[in-house]
Amino acid sequence: MIRVDSLVKDFAGAERVIRAIDDVTFEIAAGEIVAIVGPSGCGKTTLLRILAGTIASTSGRVAIDGHPASGPSSKVGIVFQAPVLFPWRTVLENVLVPAEVRSLPRERYRTRALEMLATAGLRGFEHEYPNKLSGGMQQRAGICRALLYDPQVLLLDEPFGALDAMTREIMNAELVRLCENTQPAVLLITHSISEAVFLADRVFVMSSRPGKLVAEITIELPRPRSLDVMGTANFAALTKNIRDVLVAHHGFVA
Repeated sequence: MIRVDSLVKDFAGAERVIRAIDDVTFEIAAGEIVAIVGPSGCGKTTLLRILAGTIASTSGRVAIDGHPASGPSSKVGIVFQAPVLFPWRTVLENVLVPAEVRSLPRERYRTRALEMLATAGLRGFEHEYPNKLSGGMQQRAGICRALLYDPQVLLLDEPFGALDAMTREIMNAELVRLCENTQPAVLLITHSISEAVFLADRVFVMSSRPGKLVAEITIELPRPRSLDVMGTANFAALTKNIRDVLVAHHGFVA
């Protein structure tokens, strides 16, 4: 569903060209979750923006479902670190924004939006405004909005980075549950090793700038996953493996 071949991204600096991403290649299948970890400034978000079609690569190829990612696509849903909900619209109205932008049948997608909000634990909050919701609830609404029209690809840029540890773990479980229903190809950018292990089928480790993929770790934990898996020896071993790779390449943990 996602294919990246020999991707390079350069930015023009004041005195020289700065290479943000260098020779990155990978594939993500439908229904697969891949997480990327690495130090700040290594090009993770730049990579996500190229996949989203909001910036162009310098060279290389990016394809979504076999088609070049040359601009924003209806096949791609995006969730940012901040939920970016419109304060003057209710939760339901916020979730329906993609349907309105794409002129999709309102009643059909209103029904779907209500079902998704119920699945996300937001039944009874459909007609509230964002300022009446906690940060975790707002982020759940943002995920529902991104998944409203069943995108084939879901891009997540530190979606839970601003939440407290307990809420973050609950949101991880909610994301797994929602994605199990829609089966998109998911790329998650995160600084949390435990979050990457809990959510992903594979974890990529990126080097410092220019960002390259220096390791790929397969997460051999059975699905469906509950938060209880975080207390197992296998989970601890996987997080240690990724931490060791980060230390070996960067001398610190991201």
